[in-house]
Amino acid sequence: MRKKLLIFVMIFVIGIMAACSNSGNNDKENDEMSANGDIEDENFHKEGFPIVDEPIKLEFMTGKAPTTAEDYNEVLIWQEYEDMTNIEIDWGLTPKEGLTEKRNLSLGSENLPDAYHTAGMPVMDLLKYGEQGTFVELSDLIEEYMPNLTEVLDEYPDIRKGITFPDGGIYGIPTVYDPDFPSLLIGAKFWIREDWLKELDMDVPETTDEYYEYLKAVKETDLLGDGSGDEIPFGATTISQLRQVLTGAFGVQNMGRKHSYIDKDPETGDVRFFPIDDGYKEMLEYLNKIFEEELIQENIYTIEKNQSISNGSEGLYGSTIITSTESIYGEEEGSKFIGMPALEGPHGDREYTKVGSPIAHMGGFVITKENDHVPETLRWLDYFYSEEGTTMFFMGIEGETFEEKEDGIIDYMDDIKNSADDSSLEQELAKYVTYLGGGYPGIVMQDSFKGAESLPSSIKAAEKIEPYIIDEIWPTFTYTTEENKKLSSIQSDLHKYVDEMQDKFITGAEPFSEWDSYVKKVESMRLDEYLEIQQAAVDRYYEN
Repeated sequence: MRKKLLIFVMIFVIGIMAACSNSGNNDKENDEMSANGDIEDENFHKEGFPIVDEPIKLEFMTGKAPTTAEDYNEVLIWQEYEDMTNIEIDWGLTPKEGLTEKRNLSLGSENLPDAYHTAGMPVMDLLKYGEQGTFVELSDLIEEYMPNLTEVLDEYPDIRKGITFPDGGIYGIPTVYDPDFPSLLIGAKFWIREDWLKELDMDVPETTDEYYEYLKAVKETDLLGDGSGDEIPFGATTISQLRQVLTGAFGVQNMGRKHSYIDKDPETGDVRFFPIDDGYKEMLEYLNKIFEEELIQENIYTIEKNQSISNGSEGLYGSTIITSTESIYGEEEGSKFIGMPALEGPHGDREYTKVGSPIAHMGGFVITKENDHVPETLRWLDYFYSEEGTTMFFMGIEGETFEEKEDGIIDYMDDIKNSADDSSLEQELAKYVTYLGGGYPGIVMQDSFKGAESLPSSIKAAEKIEPYIIDEIWPTFTYTTEENKKLSSIQSDLHKYVDEMQDKFITGAEPFSEWDSYVKKVESMRLDEYLEIQQAAVDRYYEN
């Protein structure tokens, strides 16, 4: 009996020791979970600043534009933000010309950064590495740790739809263009010479026919007053801008410029491949007419950007499509242009379709599985989806880099706009901010963004267009891995053929008597499969 009792006591003691040991292990595991960011620890603050009490360091791979500083840790806003957050960033700056190669090498290795910042992550890679677990799935984490971005997604549900992949996951944090900033969504605008309109006793064109009459009048009139005949009715860096501006007058590309080949069939509501639509043909016939009558810059297909800018600066263009004539052609010549509204086409169509989605880039910021501080990283980034954070990102620090004027408008300090050492504005700004070059995560708002789209003339031009902007704008769609494979094999040939024939029809190299043959050729290039995939992507987008 005493022997059995002794054995029982020994088992009981061993059990207690094991329990204590396990308790210690659990404490250790909880500590490790805290360090890995799986649960919040005492060092982390879910609200306010600093984000952490004891400093931590994050390693990024960051795309570096030539216009930005060589060391971001010497840039004013990042010095200030490190002090605010207690989070130090090893930026891993990578020049954009070598970014793709270096990014791909890192993804193919085990040497991953904590996050990719402004690294141009392709949509296909977001899905591929998201499904593999290389990228952290963020949908629930955004809700938990990014209140500013969550507010944006709640206010504009189409943005949330657009960044959600077929498996329901979100693998990248986007660059968002504020939907209330139409000048930015429009980008390059349609401009016409106001002084030449007055000299020709013409009103601003409202229809495609009236625009054609203006182009003819410019060609036939000595508006330069030197008898040279150098007037160019329409000139730009590419003809694609003019084609996109005209699509809404001919009833095609009705879901925005992110989609150059598909839109929504107005009769069925299904996806349509509009480059074989009758309206698209009429648009090409219109472009062919003004091209053959030499109303478009003769070398529009080959002109270099600098030559086009020079033509505009010399006052040769009667109309153009560009972000801002003042900022690009100079104040003297640029101020002679005014914005054009959307044109009405031959069948009464009048929509402005050359407008982008608020989702400017889907992969502005991506967190990898190597990140031990996911909540801290998301909180660090979320600030730049707030009005205060956006102002800091684009304008710097009040009193040091910008000031508020009496009218409430904020602007850079005079010593930045007029550098003592004759540095350009871009060169001077590189000391204080890093947004120059684009592709960054965050939200771009009109009040704090001082690019060409915010100039008074650009805002005024956008106001003329705004009444005609399409009601719905499709973002870039997401596809499954299998869909991506099929699309890649189909669209490389399909899109190439359409683009080549488009140019041939416009220039007259291909007569319109061959249109039916062109349509049959397009339909034979697995168009049914292509549309089936696009329709599936559209259906998912609406269901998200």
